[in-house]
Amino acid sequence: MADTGIAVPERTVRSSGDPTVAIAFGGGGARGIAHIHVIETLNAMGIEPVAISGSSIGAIMGAAMASGLSGTEIREFALESIGKPTNAIGRIWKAARPRGMRDAMEGGLRLGQFNVERILDEFLPETVARRFEDLKIPAKIMVTDYYDHCEVVCETGDLRLAVAASAAIPAVFRPVMVDNRVMIDGGIFNPVPFDQITGLADIIIGIDVVGLPSGVPGQPPSTIDMMFGANQLMMQSIIGMKCKTHPPDILLRPDVHQFRVLDFLKAKEILEESAGVAEQLKRDLDAAFAFHR
Repeated sequence: MADTGIAVPERTVRSSGDPTVAIAFGGGGARGIAHIHVIETLNAMGIEPVAISGSSIGAIMGAAMASGLSGTEIREFALESIGKPTNAIGRIWKAARPRGMRDAMEGGLRLGQFNVERILDEFLPETVARRFEDLKIPAKIMVTDYYDHCEVVCETGDLRLAVAASAAIPAVFRPVMVDNRVMIDGGIFNPVPFDQITGLADIIIGIDVVGLPSGVPGQPPSTIDMMFGANQLMMQSIIGMKCKTHPPDILLRPDVHQFRVLDFLKAKEILEESAGVAEQLKRDLDAAFAFHR
């Protein structure tokens, strides 16, 4: 394992009689890089979830874990692909550049017109499964049907298309067409989809990386910060309401509020600032396992 400077618990071996665990990875853009700590901790504790759900960046992380990637592998890929600006910019340009005159005329690099499917082709490890049926752990990917005004749960078929739709943040990416339906960011309807895995395991974990708007009180935020900040407030309201009806056994909120949705180039800093969530998860899981024994 590469030396990250962060203490990770030694790997333990769980017995088949231990309580089962399911996990919901929440949306939050670049703040979701903190999910890597959670995956590493589960790996180190010898815990493989029996079910995974995810929205937006949580769909990406959940798909990677469900495909069999370890937290260490996801960390190394993230730091190599987006943690190094020159690599990240090269990948973005490769994905975003127009492919022919028609493509250039239809959008180019305008706000909200980035093709998330192409972006993910550049930023997803090759070992992430192509179809749900190829996953090692069952997964549910949340997307939002724009015109039918509802949440859609993807569980079969084209995994990468579902992940792209779930990650299609409005005003950043163009919508994704799934079965002739216009789909956008899964976090719009369900920021941390722990309710979708309720009853599938003894212990349900939710990871909230939505955060809260940052800035200086009394000073108006920029237009883009206001747009994303208002979205954060809406998502926190949804999470709060869901916690009243289907609260997870463990709800973690990594320290990521100081980062913006698109701060992907700060991957290393996000991992450093959110490192405390690993020890918190270990304590909470130890307590939950003790309760179920």
